[in-house]
Parts: sequence; structure tokens; C-alpha cells
Amino acid sequence: MPSDREPDMPPSPPRIAPAWLLAIALATAGPVVAQAPPAQGAEATGDAEAVAAGPRTGDAWVDAQLADIDRYAARHRRALADELVRYRDTPRAFADELLGREDWSAGEAYFACALAQVVGRPCRAVVAARDRDRDRPWAELAEELGAAPGSAPYRRLKEGIAASYRRWARPLALDAELRRAIPEDARPPTP
Repeated sequence: MPSDREPDMPPSPPRIAPAWLLAIALATAGPVVAQAPPAQGAEATGDAEAVAAGPRTGDAWVDAQLADIDRYAARHRRALADELVRYRDTPRAFADELLGREDWSAGEAYFACALAQVVGRPCRAVVAARDRDRDRPWAELAEELGAAPGSAPYRRLKEGIAASYRRWARPLALDAELRRAIPEDARPPTP
């Protein structure tokens, strides 16, 4: 039987289907890297500019957790949407819409709905107020709504963040105020 290849050419290697190539690549990629623990401030993340330019809630601990919620939502968006619906009284359609907006981070969406809850307003109303002036710090809007940083409603908001982390089984270092306020058995895991 005549051959089309040159007499001195070696035989070509067998063809591997692209799906097998992907499976081989994934199997040999090495161990999966564990999810990073939440940042506790600009020093912990090495990204001082991002935290400084972040949500500006008037509380560095809250700002750091909102940045971490952004990271969490990148992998667990549905869990964050469920959190907003179940524990922040946000309608499912609005939670999905808000988390899908490119001009809102997941951390800001969480903060808006948590702030709305502690001041007795719908999340949609807080989002609308924020949309009217996106350059305004969250601390100013929170103060206008009756939940200035350091106030009782703001402390409830922070306790709510800790409760979310506990439900997510996500490590969280509490600040001094929360260590005093939250009993040991109600705390999220520590990093």
C-alpha cells in the first residue's frame, strides 16, 4: 500500500480532542488555591489606593469588609443575592438587578441594602439616593438617613455584616467594638 508521507518522515502524533486537552490541563494544574481571608484594611491587602478610594463609609473596618464582599461575590454571587433577599428584605428581582449593574460593586449593593434595613427604608430608596450623587461618600448619606458612623443604627449594620460572614462561614476579624458587642458563640470564624 503506497504512503503519502515522505520515506524519512516520522509518523505524526495522534490527535487529541480539545476536551481531553482541557481535562489534562486541569488535572495537571496543581492544587486549588484556598479562598483568601478577608482583608482587614489597606495594609492587609497591599492595595491602599483601592481602600482609600473605596466606598468611604466613615468606618475603615466596614470599608475593608465591603472590599472583601466584592471578592466573595466574584465567586458566590448567588449567595450574596440570597443574603440580600433573606436577611436584608430586598426583593429578588431588585437584588439581581443591583448585583448585575456595572456601576455598583457587590459591596456597595450589600451596604445599601443593609443601611436601608437599619433605617427602615426599602433598599431601592437608598440606591436611588446614592444614584443621585455617586461622588458623595456613603458616610454622608448614612448620616442623612439617621445612621451616622458610630450611631446605634450603624453599630447594628456592622453586627449585620458579622452575621452575614457567620452564615457564609467566612473568616472575619472583628474590630474592638464588635468584639465587645458579639458573644463568642455568635461570631464568625476568625482568620
